[in-house]
Amino acid sequence: MTSDRGEPILRVVPRPGDINANGHIFGGWVLSQMDIASGIVASREANGAVATVAIDAMEFIAPILLHDLISVYAKVERMGRTSIAIRIEVVASRDRGTREVKVTEGVFTFVALDENHRPRPVKATDQDVPGTR
Repeated sequence: MTSDRGEPILRVVPRPGDINANGHIFGGWVLSQMDIASGIVASREANGAVATVAIDAMEFIAPILLHDLISVYAKVERMGRTSIAIRIEVVASRDRGTREVKVTEGVFTFVALDENHRPRPVKATDQDVPGTR
């Protein structure tokens, strides 16, 4: 199912070790889930390896709690010659799925990489791939 949020890429339930002293999920845990989800979309769009180069407009809106089911949505926001910006939205499903809360959002930018870990065109053609015409 896709929506204005994009495609749901990850669904995960935080574990007790992901909780800070306030009973909320560590911000770094959320950030890593967002990076994983956006990397999946960027890699698919780039048809190969990508690397995160920037996180823009990241905003924490509400805390994530221990029993929340987290859905990470992602969609391509813009594409450059070697880069792809992915808009991420994280939604927590609470109270046994009766309520949804948007908890964070941001834009992650990736660069497409060649076999030498150097930037390459996002949409590789046969001319861009070594060993092909």
